[in-house]
Amino acid sequence: MFRGIFAGKDNLFALIFFIISVFAFFIWGYNYIPSNHLLLFILASVFGIFMAFNIGGNDVANSFGTSVGAKTLTIKQALIIAAVFELSGAIFAGGEVTSTIRSGIISLSDQSSVPPMAFAGVMMGALFSAGAWLFVATKFGMPVSTTHSIVGGIIGAGITMGMIHFGTWSDTAGLIKWSKVLEIVASWFISPVAGGIIAYMVFGYVKTKIITPSVQLHEKVKTLKKERKTYKNQYFKELSTKSEAEQLSALRKVAAAAEEDDEDDITNTVAVRSEYRDQLRRMKKNERSIDVLKYMRMNIPIVAACGAAVVSASLLFKGLKNLKLDFSVAETLWMIFVISICAYLISFAIVNMIKKDNPIKGINRVFGWFQIFTASSFAFSHGANDIANAVGPFAAILDVLKTSSINSSSPVPFIAMATFGVALVVGLWFLGKEVITTVGSKLAHIEPTTGFSAELASSVVILVATHMGLPISSTHVLIGAVLGIGLYNKSANWSLLKPIGLAWVITIPAAMLGSAFCYWILHMLLID
Repeated sequence: MFRGIFAGKDNLFALIFFIISVFAFFIWGYNYIPSNHLLLFILASVFGIFMAFNIGGNDVANSFGTSVGAKTLTIKQALIIAAVFELSGAIFAGGEVTSTIRSGIISLSDQSSVPPMAFAGVMMGALFSAGAWLFVATKFGMPVSTTHSIVGGIIGAGITMGMIHFGTWSDTAGLIKWSKVLEIVASWFISPVAGGIIAYMVFGYVKTKIITPSVQLHEKVKTLKKERKTYKNQYFKELSTKSEAEQLSALRKVAAAAEEDDEDDITNTVAVRSEYRDQLRRMKKNERSIDVLKYMRMNIPIVAACGAAVVSASLLFKGLKNLKLDFSVAETLWMIFVISICAYLISFAIVNMIKKDNPIKGINRVFGWFQIFTASSFAFSHGANDIANAVGPFAAILDVLKTSSINSSSPVPFIAMATFGVALVVGLWFLGKEVITTVGSKLAHIEPTTGFSAELASSVVILVATHMGLPISSTHVLIGAVLGIGLYNKSANWSLLKPIGLAWVITIPAAMLGSAFCYWILHMLLID
């Protein structure tokens, strides 16, 4: 399915675009960072971009796995949506979560006790270790948590720094905000459960209110057509047993009904009423009385309005916040309401254009369009949340290299967000096919309706978490959502959960060990 996509001109274009972005970023850094710290800046940039690259290969890939698996989007289309909405989410809505990752794990209550360069080394070790682990997991097609990876990396490097500089466990343990770690750990359990529950509810509504009743009505129409055809065959079979005169008399009465598939053309030229003709008309009337689009017309616009509300909320509550447009809550809610009403009316008109002879195909087509919008919302929420796992530690390093001090907060440069966003999208292009295959086809059977439900549920959970400043795992949310739908359909590939679960369990220890070793190397060679 994916063979040959990642080669040729598109591959070359992605590589050139990535190189130009990184080169421009290094030129900016040369003028931004003091010359005595340029080597550390280059090393930190490589680690940070490497981390963002692997976030794209793993996290963004599993984000779009449902869309590609449902054949709603091609790889190229997914890349375009990722480029626009991931970058928008990262630049416009990523700051709040970035601050949580940046200063929420390492305690800065006593900044004088932590050497600035040592703090920068912790973040560098965390970036390298998390990126390396993500690269390994991605090559094996395992969707793991970038949040797990970076938090584990910060903890491992932080503990190593503390033991080197303070020498005692009591002082070292005080560096880690364990209460914050516990909050994040709790969110890791809440994430898949919340995603699974909401996806179960969303798809349950779609299944029971749209798919099942529409299929039942369609089957009823097919049954009536079959009965009509059987009646025709039976009538002419009985007619063939009669005399030639009786056959001729009967055929004269039903001459207008000779066209089997178009009783609408029956004329009234025959004066004598035909029981055969009247029965066919009654059967045809019964068929026409069944509105195959009834439940689609009633419920699809409601689903569209809810999806539009989530997508617009992603943009209005978070995306435009940093643009300082100063919308009040009432104005924002009113815009969401208007957008939802427009989505309702547009989808209502679209439903009326669905062909009645194949409602399932029509439903999948409509939900395929919906899935594009939910994928966009998910991409925006993901960019707002998970880009922090690369930009947050890197922003801390930049701040130290620029000011030679540790500050509780500082602005994230726009070019850093943009460059890391580009690295994220390019990572999807070069590494994402294995994880896309796992999430899109191996974990559960995905169709536009199920993909839409998973993406909408994940967008809701991630958007709420981002608004709260809680760095949850989008991987766990989406995997939970897909499994929630698989549980509903009894189609989940539970055997695949074993390697995925193992990868989840060892993510934090692997990141801790890798970052501890990396920090020790940095301490020996570059950092006092």
